[in-house]
Amino acid sequence: MRIQINAVHFTADRSLLDFIQAKLNKLDTFHDHIISGEVFLRLDGSDTNKVKEKIMEVRLMIPGKEIFVKEHDKTFESATDRIMEVLKDKLVRFKEKRNDFSSPAIAEARERMKVEEVVDDFDD
Repeated sequence: MRIQINAVHFTADRSLLDFIQAKLNKLDTFHDHIISGEVFLRLDGSDTNKVKEKIMEVRLMIPGKEIFVKEHDKTFESATDRIMEVLKDKLVRFKEKRNDFSSPAIAEARERMKVEEVVDDFDD
């Protein structure tokens, strides 16, 4: 998966970027068709000399959907951990929803197929 990390109005150190990249690479285990991702890192409260919060936004592009998660925290590492939990849940739900064969229309189609099979057995 290709991930682009943008630090807005500051320079992020290499260890932070590597940490975020390593964490987001683990998302491939939950959904194998992630096309790309964008990460935006922002500092809140930078108008004063004291930075209050770190804001992290992640946008993942998968076929048929775009997933967006935003977190505020005291450190980017803890925000990354919280975002990972949310992204895991969203990816699993999206994949299950896509593979869900329990919808009424599909159940009706399955029932018709069973009836047709039984009818075909009596034709012999």
